[in-house]
Amino acid sequence: MALPQTAAGEARARVVYGGGIPEMSTLSTQGTATEGYTALRTRAAWLDLSGRGKIRVTGEDRARLLHAMTTNDVEGLRPGEGCYAFFLNAQGRILADANVLCFEDHFLLDTEPGTRVKIYEHLDRYIIADDVALEDQTDSVATIAVEGPAASAALAALAAPQPAQPHGSLPWAYGTVARLDTTGVGGFFLMVPIQEKQAITARLTEAGTPPATAGDARIVRIECGRPRYGEEITERYLLQETDQMRAVHFNKGCYLGQEIVERVRSRAQIHRVLRRLELASTEPPAAGTKLKSGDADAAEIASAVFSPALGKVVALAYVRTPFAHSGTIHWSGIAGKVL
Repeated sequence: MALPQTAAGEARARVVYGGGIPEMSTLSTQGTATEGYTALRTRAAWLDLSGRGKIRVTGEDRARLLHAMTTNDVEGLRPGEGCYAFFLNAQGRILADANVLCFEDHFLLDTEPGTRVKIYEHLDRYIIADDVALEDQTDSVATIAVEGPAASAALAALAAPQPAQPHGSLPWAYGTVARLDTTGVGGFFLMVPIQEKQAITARLTEAGTPPATAGDARIVRIECGRPRYGEEITERYLLQETDQMRAVHFNKGCYLGQEIVERVRSRAQIHRVLRRLELASTEPPAAGTKLKSGDADAAEIASAVFSPALGKVVALAYVRTPFAHSGTIHWSGIAGKVL
């Protein structure tokens, strides 16, 4: 179907809470802001996310199964609604994350490219006498993300519907529009037949919405403090350590891994928590780099990039709880402060 034609020194580290994007500042000579990066921060850009997994779940028992296998309240969803959730193992470790979208006759799991097979096999293993069928639609359905402060205006150029609620979805003549984003700046996913991808991205570009690269998106999401499974979130961590509490519903009933989640909550016992840092440095520390307070380990870098807009390094790090809100840290002999 054709689209309608429409028009260096002391490294001071600051923990930043919330999901807002930092204000733009004078660009540092250490880095260059690409068109896609700038558009993601100030206007809107599109991203080809067709590699993300799309698993369709059908059958009478689909809600019950997904409810029992994820950390969020899937049974409470109505068509057009959705949620973000983790898949845990029996030890409470995070196997994967997913956006769960509810439709009249099925659910759609939007997953990281690297976890679609893992999630498919994990669910399939637990389908015994259940009336549930899984279909991997990744290769036939493209995902185009339109993200940025002006994402709504960019979608208007396509005459596309815009779901009002986070994780909400609406039907479109070319597929589905879901209110999802990967960077933390807000936006939408357009899930369309693979053969429509080129036409849709061409129309977006013609209407003034440029493409952004995966590298552009990674910088912006770390600036916004948005972790990604496979980089900042892995099987190494427990749910509460990631601080992604939007992924869990504590009153939903039993699910795989719940015992550990409840034990951590009741005892308030976590030793580290994911936080965003800003470092007055031009060289991003490698993942795994330890930051100290005195002689004690205070944090471990999960990811770090140089922010062209801020003129400094931004990072996501697992910070030891005594230092998660305040404390002096040191990296390579340079002092810093966690606020």
